[in-house]
Formats: sequence, structure tokens, C-alpha cells
Amino acid sequence: MAIISDFQEDEKPGSDSSTSSSPKTVTYSAKFDTTNPLGFLQNVFEFMAKECDFLALESSEKHIATLLRGVREKSKKRKAAEEEEAMAKSVKKEEKKAEAVTEEDKKTIKVEKAPTKLQSDAHGNEPLAPNKGNGLDMDNYSWTQTLEEVSLTVPIPPGTKARSVVVEMKKDRLKVGLKGQPPIIDGELCQLIKPDDCYWSIEDQKTISILLTKHNQMEWWKSLLKGGPEIDTQKVEPENSKLSDLDPETRKTVEKMMFDQRQKSMGLPSSDEMQKQEILKKFMTEHPEMDFSRAKIS
Repeated sequence: MAIISDFQEDEKPGSDSSTSSSPKTVTYSAKFDTTNPLGFLQNVFEFMAKECDFLALESSEKHIATLLRGVREKSKKRKAAEEEEAMAKSVKKEEKKAEAVTEEDKKTIKVEKAPTKLQSDAHGNEPLAPNKGNGLDMDNYSWTQTLEEVSLTVPIPPGTKARSVVVEMKKDRLKVGLKGQPPIIDGELCQLIKPDDCYWSIEDQKTISILLTKHNQMEWWKSLLKGGPEIDTQKVEPENSKLSDLDPETRKTVEKMMFDQRQKSMGLPSSDEMQKQEILKKFMTEHPEMDFSRAKIS
């Protein structure tokens, strides 16, 4: 389990420097060439190797990979926010155009939408529509998901230090909160995770960001915790760009799963059932002398 926390506490006035264990500070400056990012990283690592023993540790590669995933996740969230803002502007523009429609034209417009029948959960509650991240926004935290990972954001008081945060990630449980206070999240996870591939960090000293790596990366989570509010997984919208990153066999499986979910929501046969129907139809054509009136597809 990797923990990322980039904060620095100032040395208290009057403290004895002879007993302080604070590390030395070395200034590093370099120009970044956008056409050669790897060259820049090489200079950084060479500087680190010269000034400290971090790269000599066997765990350094794992920590660097974990940090990279955190930066990538933060970049994805920023881009998603930018796209959402652009979409909001586009919607506002369309709304202004719609306002130009005359009252007479509005009378000729008839919109009908059949209510969707949802299957209730064990508590008799109907599944909720997922948020834009295919998760759910709760009162004191929010979670989103892809097929591979679950991301959580938990707001905390501004200025909170990492040493005041409690995050426990086990294969089937999650606990998040602040020391000396009741936990914000504490319960059994809906599905299993890989604790060694999970991490948490504090963003801007006001938000706990948590990434959970799913054990089963071929299934959408209905909820974060068992017994918690569930989402309607039939309304999950996977990122199309992600499908192109999968190997052909995995992509084929994911696309089949998405197709079957859509068919099920419309009360239509799944891909396997359609294939069986085609086989039976072909066999019936090749053997017209046989009676298939009682034939059933199981």
C-alpha cells in the first residue's frame, strides 16, 4: 500500500538545530523542453541519484510508478472538469437558442418519455442514476469508477496534515477519517480490491484522494460499500477511449458485456441467446423433414 503526501511543516521557532533531524535542502533548476520530456526526467533522476540514496532502494521503482499513477489520475480529473465546463457552455448556448422558439411553436412540440422500470435492491430501494464518473455523490464523499479502478474524494478541513488522517485499505474493507473523530467511511467493500496497488494522498490540504484497484476488472460496482446506495449499472457509460487501450481479447469481452447489458435493459436476447437461435434456425433449414414445433433454446 503506497501513501503519497506532499506537505512540509516549518521548523518551530526556538527549536534546537543540533537535535533536529530535518533533511538538507538542495536547490535544483532546469529548463523543460516539451519535445524531450524523457531527457528532463533523466536529468531529475541523475540529480536525485547524486544528492540522495532514494533510487538505490529496491522499492523506488514501485513508489515512482505509484506517484505517476496519481499524477495521471489528477490530470484525467482536470481534463474531465474542462470538458464538463465546455459542455455546460454548449448547453447554455443551446438553451438560449431554444428560448427563441415562439409560444406557437412550443404548442406543436410533444415529448413523451416512458418511465424506466428499475429493479429494486435488497432493501426495496430503486437503483440510482450514476454520476458522470459512473459512481455516486454522497453527502460527505464522492466515488467514481472505471472497469479497473475506483476513485474517491473525501473533503476534509483546510490545512489538514497527513498525520491527522486515517486510511485503512484491506482487500474487502475500507476505513477513512480523521484521528479522534468518527470515521467518514467504514465498512465492507462491495467487491474485493488489490491493497498493494491502492494509494491515497492529500490534495491541496483539503481533500483526501483515494484510488482502489479492483480485483475483478471486468465488472462494474453497484455500490462502494455493501448495504450502501446502489447505482443502475445499465446506465453506466464507459469511456470509449479506454476500449482502444485494451488487448483484442479483453476488448472483445468488454464489448460483448456492454452489448448484453443494453439488450437486457430492452428485454432483448443476449449475444449467446442470439447465437443459439441462429444455430437452430440454420439446422431447421438444413433438415426440413424434422419437427421443431417443440424445440426450445436453453
